Amino acid sequence: MAIPNTKIAEVFDELADLLEIEGANPFRVRAYRNAARVIESYPSSLAARIEQGTPLPRLAGIGKDLEGKIRIIARTRGLPLLNDVAKRVPPGVRELLQLPGLGPKRVRALQKARGIESLAELERAARGQQLRSLPGFGTRTEEKILSELSRRKDAPRRFLLSAAEQSAEPLLAYLKGLPGVSQAAVAGSFRRKRETVGDLDLLVTCEPGAARRIMEGFTGYVEVAEVLSRGPTRSSVRLHTGMQIDLRVVRKESFGAALVYFTGSKAHNIAIRNLALRKKLKINEYGVQRGPRRIAGTTEEEVYRALGLPFIEPELREDRGELDAAARGTLPKLVTLEDLRGDLHGHTIATDGTGTLGEMAEAARERGYEYLAITDHSRRLTVAKGQTPERLRQQLRVIDRMNARLANTGAGLTLLKAAEVDILEDGSLDFPDSLLSLLDFTVCSVHHKFELSGEKQTERILRAMDNPYFTILGHPTGRLIDRRPPYAVDLGRIIAGARDRGCFLEVNSQPDRLDLADVYCKSAKESGVLLAISTDSHSPAHLGNIRLGLAQARRGWLEPRDVLNTRPLAELRELLRRRRPRG
Repeated sequence: MAIPNTKIAEVFDELADLLEIEGANPFRVRAYRNAARVIESYPSSLAARIEQGTPLPRLAGIGKDLEGKIRIIARTRGLPLLNDVAKRVPPGVRELLQLPGLGPKRVRALQKARGIESLAELERAARGQQLRSLPGFGTRTEEKILSELSRRKDAPRRFLLSAAEQSAEPLLAYLKGLPGVSQAAVAGSFRRKRETVGDLDLLVTCEPGAARRIMEGFTGYVEVAEVLSRGPTRSSVRLHTGMQIDLRVVRKESFGAALVYFTGSKAHNIAIRNLALRKKLKINEYGVQRGPRRIAGTTEEEVYRALGLPFIEPELREDRGELDAAARGTLPKLVTLEDLRGDLHGHTIATDGTGTLGEMAEAARERGYEYLAITDHSRRLTVAKGQTPERLRQQLRVIDRMNARLANTGAGLTLLKAAEVDILEDGSLDFPDSLLSLLDFTVCSVHHKFELSGEKQTERILRAMDNPYFTILGHPTGRLIDRRPPYAVDLGRIIAGARDRGCFLEVNSQPDRLDLADVYCKSAKESGVLLAISTDSHSPAHLGNIRLGLAQARRGWLEPRDVLNTRPLAELRELLRRRRPRG
């Protein structure tokens, strides 16, 4: 089985990190990092294409040299260049990079200023208060490092949902192709679309006598690095990615009950078990029983019907009121991919994207979108080549010309003129109102001064929302899952502020953001604040990440009416304009 794109991306990311620690040429470092971002989000397996002898697609920013390295990684699961660089860097330094908030720049600073080259040395220095005096650290950073070191000692390893997909989906396809398999499904937190996933639970039903052959096929899967246990109806393995997979063969008449049970969550299962007891029923992974008689279990719908409930979507199964809503007939009709008419956050090569305006437009057209917003960065974000006012005005003229061509060809796509505008420390926006007034709307984001207190950060964002040209709050907490914690902010006040001012919030679909968290999506919905499910795309392939933001939105109980970009273009324009000065 071909190596997942995420693993190829990890090699380039690690190479970029180690080279940056060594002080290598920044352009070289950026090339590897951009390659990792493009590869990770590409929707189909690059390694599989290589194995099949199919030419690789043209990927933005990836020339012959990088393509050659992709082929080496796909064939050997490694890269000699990475091995050479890794030999020059102490092993403990690579562990430091796994700590949220410690990127290559900070790791290099620790190494040069304090000689820190391992997690143990870092912990000693932090406990001895030796980090707070370093530039870019401070007391709060020191405290966060200690907290994260403590958490990591106890926490089991978890994987981003996008990384889990690249292990789960090919394995599921492989299992469905084994002789004798009738049904196969992934359960657990993966099926509930949690933002991170621990182990994967897979269930299959099979023809009589096929279970043993299926277990042999499973444990012999090419991606298996270690067989943890093997039995006639249950086996566990660990993949090369480090992910543990548990496979169970269940009876056909119990498949629905097992799928409910192993999908979870634990809290949801306890709730339905208590409901069953009140109805004098017994429910477990084998089925639903009334006394000695089995009355349900073949399908999930059958299981819920036996409890007097309609089917409950897996994303809702967290015991957050879904049983009461089901009993009242008020379960949300969750938003689907088909409901989305466009994407409201995308970058091009004008700033830190890797796709041209035309390439981004074509990718949106291929997805059947009615609109795509071009939201390149504002001037303050120099690391992303943020646009000056004149460059932005020039881009707006280009978009106008492209929209005219799109209209003439009947493409059915409109490019919206927008920008991702930095929220400055004092709450002002990075462009003057005279320029913002030329845009269809703005995505306003915090990209610096993450260390402000919760009160100051909250006031900063609320002041920004006071500007009538503020439209959508981008990635509202600034988190990078398992890499950077959310900045301190009172999201209750932010949601209320957005409601009172007529602003919107973003559900950012980047795999390591998924920002807002599901509970805040639900809070925004309950407050009447519309949310934009957007990809923050930095390449045409990134538009496919919309499925991840969609999963987050569904976990937050969002329906089509709760989502800004389910509106047709004319209605969307009215919503985007409603705060702007008239005339």
